[in-house]
Amino acid sequence: MAQAICVYVARSESSLRVRKLKCAETSVLSARDKASLSSGVSEYSRREIASWAGMDEQRVINVGNGVGDPFSVDGPRHEPGYPYLLYVGSHKPHKNLPRLLRAYAISGICQDVRLVMTGIPSRELSVIVDESRLSGSVSFVGTANNEALAQLYRGALGFVFPSLYEGFGLPPLEAMACGAPVLTSNVCSLPEVVGDAGILVNPMNVEEIAVGIRTLVEDSDTRAKLRENGLLRATRFSWTETARKTAEVLRMALANQTSSSRVLF
Repeated sequence: MAQAICVYVARSESSLRVRKLKCAETSVLSARDKASLSSGVSEYSRREIASWAGMDEQRVINVGNGVGDPFSVDGPRHEPGYPYLLYVGSHKPHKNLPRLLRAYAISGICQDVRLVMTGIPSRELSVIVDESRLSGSVSFVGTANNEALAQLYRGALGFVFPSLYEGFGLPPLEAMACGAPVLTSNVCSLPEVVGDAGILVNPMNVEEIAVGIRTLVEDSDTRAKLRENGLLRATRFSWTETARKTAEVLRMALANQTSSSRVLF
């Protein structure tokens, strides 16, 4: 009889911690007991999955994430006529945007360098912008396709991403691949993604984020080094390698299990 593998999707790039609370009583945990293997997209998420699901860490395999076209240094740049820092991502609470805006407001660079953010501002963010007198310094550009995002990354003086929680963190990787110097958080998976190619800050500390922003803007030598390191770092992540590792997980399950095999992704 032919073997069958049931694939369960149980990973989230943005917030595994939030989703695990919602999923704890669903079929995902039921599937865990029958799953021979599981996968994560980073070492951090691999450990989180193992801890949450009560699985042996050796049964959870890091398949990684990748970056590819159009995210590269080659191509048109966004040129609005002023220098800018860039944020790309959702406006969910774990993205830490209120602290980012407050840090930008006290950084001392608002008159010279604007902050461009994807998405549409919520009422909370609009209030912070108004109260911090940032209406002339912060721009929200709505949604953007990959080609437009790549142009935004290429044109940015730097990329800022002080998220509180990520299972991986694709935007910093995309920014590095496009040559944008990165500032991001020193927690969860983000140090694993950026390595020595980013300014790492405590995302809970507004003043520390502000100091990092000033360094990113005022220290051209640091920017040049981060750009160089980031381009090199980005070459370590490819969708081809992710696909290869994922296929290997499936092959291992087929080789080692019976017709009731399951892989928890």
